[in-house]
Amino acid sequence: MEFMKNVWKSAKTDRKIIVLPEGDEDRTLIASEKINKEGLADVILVGSSDIIKAKAKVLGVDIEGIQIEDPETSSNTDKYAEEFYELRKNKGMTKEKALKIVKDPLYYGTMMVKMNDAHGMVSGAVHTTGDLLRPGLQIIKTAPGVSVVSSFFIMMVPNCNYGDDGMLIFSDCAVNPNPTADELASIAIATAETAKNLCKIEPKVAMLSFSTMGSAEHELVEKVRNATKIAKYRRPDLDIDGEMQLDAAIVPKVANQKAPNSKVAGNANVLIFPDLQSGNIGYKLVQRFGRAEAIGPISQGFAKPINDLSRGCSSEDIVNVVALTAVQAQTSK
Repeated sequence: MEFMKNVWKSAKTDRKIIVLPEGDEDRTLIASEKINKEGLADVILVGSSDIIKAKAKVLGVDIEGIQIEDPETSSNTDKYAEEFYELRKNKGMTKEKALKIVKDPLYYGTMMVKMNDAHGMVSGAVHTTGDLLRPGLQIIKTAPGVSVVSSFFIMMVPNCNYGDDGMLIFSDCAVNPNPTADELASIAIATAETAKNLCKIEPKVAMLSFSTMGSAEHELVEKVRNATKIAKYRRPDLDIDGEMQLDAAIVPKVANQKAPNSKVAGNANVLIFPDLQSGNIGYKLVQRFGRAEAIGPISQGFAKPINDLSRGCSSEDIVNVVALTAVQAQTSK
């Protein structure tokens, strides 16, 4: 796949440190070996050194040269606990509680990113999205000017002319159950920036609905319509349009009938779903019926790159998400 080849190439040009808090998980260990051998990133595994090394031996995985951080014994743990206490003391955090919390591998890994001991983090092979978001929002927080953290999938559809030669970006498919119009506008803008900076494509953003340019009236349609107005007002330099149905967004013939005056309709390569239900269902339909490769979910909006995995991910998925996280770290300020 040409896109991931380019991501790998970019990752290798400026190797970043990526922490994997699920250090003793089988797929993570298998992925770590490949990441290390390919030179995609400098991996740090979090967990018990004895357990990680024993599992690697059973799996036949070579982790020679890969750093292991054990929160129970690391000299960094006290430093991270003190910083976490300072971040959360106004929320009732105590030093004793902070020390206990940062020994959790997810919190420990997030603190590594916060303290610049790692450039990014990837988790989710055994943890939920919520498990990742909690320390992310408490410690890393959102980037300046960003009101909401969201996610996107890069969908690679074989033998497909839609989008950018079969590549489309779907958002938000993993984080926000029912975003407001303002939040939906922020998600659209963030995903457009992702398309430009990470995927290297010129974004044409479609705000999806069951209505196209006023063909139906409903409060759900009105939310998407308002989100489109907000996004256009904030970023008039971006090609964002809606509301529109999926076929009007990607099929030129349908677009000519339903939205003839739109620069986006019929040419969209970024699809913004109105809520999490439709986004999650949409990407899985395309993945299963269209036999597409779904890369993600990748987070956007955090001040530093921390990314989620599907719990059904393969070791190859982990390799790719680590590479993408490394490239995000290269472009993050």
